[in-house]
Amino acid sequence: MSSKGIALVTGAAQGIGRSVALRLADDGFDVAVNDVSSNAEKLDVLVEEIQKKGRAGSKHIADVSQDEQVKGMVEQVVEKHGGLDVMVANAGVVGKNLPFHEVPVEEWDRVMNVNARGPFLCYKYAGIQMIKQGRGGRIIGASSLAGKQGSSWQAPYSASKFAVRGITQAAAQEYGPYAITVNAYAPGAIDTDILSVARDMILDQMMKRSPLKRIGVPQEIADLVSFLASKESGFITGQTISINGGVFFD
Repeated sequence: MSSKGIALVTGAAQGIGRSVALRLADDGFDVAVNDVSSNAEKLDVLVEEIQKKGRAGSKHIADVSQDEQVKGMVEQVVEKHGGLDVMVANAGVVGKNLPFHEVPVEEWDRVMNVNARGPFLCYKYAGIQMIKQGRGGRIIGASSLAGKQGSSWQAPYSASKFAVRGITQAAAQEYGPYAITVNAYAPGAIDTDILSVARDMILDQMMKRSPLKRIGVPQEIADLVSFLASKESGFITGQTISINGGVFFD
């Protein structure tokens, strides 16, 4: 069965990243998946699921906030699969709930390193590879509702997700001449393990604010990424697309 191309999904061991990886495999992509070493076993299970769908899969352990690790990860994917056509910079961390004036600089750096520097490095090294290949590509990042509207008690997280919008717009302008589109998705509350920390409170707040009176599921984000990774999205670039059940209107 011929492949539509090679996709790399970071932060793929669980939640949104896992759903995205499986959806891209269903779409016909060979899929390389990434996460940190503590999630290695989850990645092994995911690779098996990808292979059961008839697609090639591979596991890549790397910290997306580290320049050499991201560079090496992309090189490993290219060596294993022969190229890179779709980069989904999904990996991220949630900030601690702290008042603005109580946020320690270490917490700021922790969140920004993963959520902002991580996508920057993924965009950079994916772009280098895609330009070298000369066949275009799709680069997709993870923003958030908090990247459209700042959240109280979440200053570092909001700043990091606003940053994703900025680098997405900048990269889209520079990579456009090479037929590489750059977009991001901005989810609202999604039913994942991360949400479970304050699930009841978030459920109540978001369901009241949403016209749909529910929260989202990872598959709905995967459906959007599927479209952004497809040929049909070729005239869309530089956008951060809200997918939040109408909690916030752009």
